[in-house]
Amino acid sequence: MTTRLLLADDHQIMREGLKSMLAKEPGLKVVAEAENGYQTLEMAREHRPDVIIMDVAMPDMNGIETTRALLAENLASRIIGLSMHSDHHFVTEMLKAGASGYILKQSAFEELVSAIAAVMAGKTFLSSSIVDVVVQNYVHQLSESDSPAYSQLTNRERQVLQLLAEGRSTKDIAYALNLSVKTVETHRSKIMNKLGIQSLAGLIKFAIREGLTSLED
Repeated sequence: MTTRLLLADDHQIMREGLKSMLAKEPGLKVVAEAENGYQTLEMAREHRPDVIIMDVAMPDMNGIETTRALLAENLASRIIGLSMHSDHHFVTEMLKAGASGYILKQSAFEELVSAIAAVMAGKTFLSSSIVDVVVQNYVHQLSESDSPAYSQLTNRERQVLQLLAEGRSTKDIAYALNLSVKTVETHRSKIMNKLGIQSLAGLIKFAIREGLTSLED
């Protein structure tokens, strides 16, 4: 079975290079080319390709918006973003738009065939050099979305919170952190204000939920 491809890139040299490479691969056939988003839509309507190799930064209508438009019309179920940029914004926006893969132009000749095979198998493909970018951005988003109040605490306040949640007395905490009792009390007051919690029981529940401590001995 032949996989029919559409190459969408505003650089003719890039399209010709990819087309030449893909022509050597059995089971792959470039059926159309486009140099901007609107032309990509027209070619997709006419040829109904299996996979579209989509330049992210095309003129008139970029690859992200073109991807949204293609999927809205059910013109393609598999789109691979192609870009010079490894910035997480481009990667995540392309994937959110509905792309099944994202590869960098500098590694396209090494990774494109594998990317096509992966998306045809229903998988997502990312260039090896941008996997870390995607993971780091995902972790960053999680840290921002999980308990924004907790993120406002200083490192010292987090230490005090953990020790409070573990049942340590103010005097014990002062000794453990080499602070005065008054300083620990000040930290405790600030923690409660920042978290909007006004009882020790509430602080303990919060600390357990955040994974700072547990109910286990």
